[in-house]
Amino acid sequence: MGQIKVEKNAGGIEGLCVIEPAVHGDERGYFMETYNQKDMEAEGLNLVFVQDNQSASVKGVLRGLHFQKQHQQGKLVRVVRGSVFDVAVDLRRESKTYGKWFGVELTEENKKQFYIPKGFAHGFLVLSDRAEFCYKCTDFYHPEDEGGLAWNDPKIGIRWPQLTGGYSGSASAEGYAMEDGTPLNLSEKDQLWKGMEEAPVL
Repeated sequence: MGQIKVEKNAGGIEGLCVIEPAVHGDERGYFMETYNQKDMEAEGLNLVFVQDNQSASVKGVLRGLHFQKQHQQGKLVRVVRGSVFDVAVDLRRESKTYGKWFGVELTEENKKQFYIPKGFAHGFLVLSDRAEFCYKCTDFYHPEDEGGLAWNDPKIGIRWPQLTGGYSGSASAEGYAMEDGTPLNLSEKDQLWKGMEEAPVL
């Protein structure tokens, strides 16, 4: 019997999948399969992963929106500690939903996973005091091939939860904070990405 429930075409965007694993728990704790190739294939997800990554971030950190231009990656992401709001933006040339976004909250409690296929920009905002984020990739990381998209581009209009502030014409974190006053925290590189008008079509 399959150990996952899959919401396909999440948010009406073809290829995005929200995956909920079966969790077996008792007074001792819980057990779940975080990946099972047979179950994924039964749901039509025929994937080969070549790299696993893990990151830790504190509240208010926003990573993204990232993609690779030539060595495009499919990503299966999940949170093992804390909570994040995870976002994908469709950059596929022939897609009917080009430029559309979808976001889902991933937490250590809900144990949801989010599959983002090739052709998307991806990023996340940390909502908890600390979060640990894991993801499997279908291609290797190539630093020279990395691209990015402004996380706050009004043409995309991502509604980041718990975030306050107004767009000032760039991806700068200046003027943004979480509702509790925690400043928004982006890398220098992520504050330089441009909006959809300058993004490549993948």
